[in-house]
Amino acid sequence: MDGKHMQIGEVAARTELSLRTIRHYEETGLVAPSARSQGGFRLYTETDVARLMVIRRMKPLGFTLDQMRELLDATDRLDATDRLDGDDQLDAGRREELLARVRAYQQAAAEQVEKLRVQLARAEDFEATLRARSDDATAP
Repeated sequence: MDGKHMQIGEVAARTELSLRTIRHYEETGLVAPSARSQGGFRLYTETDVARLMVIRRMKPLGFTLDQMRELLDATDRLDATDRLDGDDQLDAGRREELLARVRAYQQAAAEQVEKLRVQLARAEDFEATLRARSDDATAP
């Protein structure tokens, strides 16, 4: 192995995802190993790890697998055309459509982050209330 590929165990450790979860994302088409070893082991690249990190970050914000797939497709197309010249470039309208899709996901993520901030603040208030009550009950 040339050091550019890693097996699923290393990917799981780096992404903090279980082997089962990574395999599930493979089955649903969100991420696929870039190669297989001669022994048939899945081999992943840094690009594959980056895709898994996008998925890992989207999941707690409530995005569906289809939404994850749509965003990854848009970013894949933008990344691919950024590396190409001339005739292979996206036309301006298609590129703007893909960028608008990415911006919509960014906005949705920002809204979810704000909701989570509110939930966290409420949870912290609740915990503080319980702590104060507990401290009062144990005071001499």
